[in-house]
Amino acid sequence: MDVNSIQISIQNDIDSKQLQFAIKRIMDIILSMVGIIVLMPIYIIIAILIKTDSKGPAIFKQVRVGKNGELFKIYKFRTMVVDAESKRELAIDTQNIENFVFQSKSDNRITKIGAFLRRTSLDEIPQLFNVLFGHMSLVGPRPEIPDVVNVYPEKYRERLLVLPGITGLAQISGRGEIELGKTVYYDLTYIKNFSVLYDVKILFKTVASVFKNEGAF
Repeated sequence: MDVNSIQISIQNDIDSKQLQFAIKRIMDIILSMVGIIVLMPIYIIIAILIKTDSKGPAIFKQVRVGKNGELFKIYKFRTMVVDAESKRELAIDTQNIENFVFQSKSDNRITKIGAFLRRTSLDEIPQLFNVLFGHMSLVGPRPEIPDVVNVYPEKYRERLLVLPGITGLAQISGRGEIELGKTVYYDLTYIKNFSVLYDVKILFKTVASVFKNEGAF
């Protein structure tokens, strides 16, 4: 899966689908509002479980890179010990960046309840607020941390031309276990082929993937 094999002019594709992107935003607002209301009891239960399991806030905030490189704070349920950021060792081989994998199955910073939340992807549901506020979409490339974006090859930056998503083509193709090069390939393929119907298909496949616990840790 080579990013260079996608012969595209992504900006032209985006410009030609402005009506679909407008519909996508309306769908994001409606579904995120409904999701927040329906899932509120689950929010409360998860917050209590996190506070019982380990010290620290229930919600974790982290700076991520959004559309056009703009920074925003992403919301997640905390799945790691409270000082996890200070214990992070992020070694990126810029000469072999396509094989970089951000998550690790053996990360000892993950709490007991955090491991469950990650397996079920329940740690992601606070991002419905990010969607409602316009930082993210339900479907799109996952928002990257600045440290990784800072060493992006130029060809990877086209994934920043759209709003990042809670889920996306890469997530239903492997979730946390695939390399950055494959992730970018899937992201650019998604942008190239974007449609509202494509988003709906990805959302349904995301539900199936979560229930199977495929690639989550």
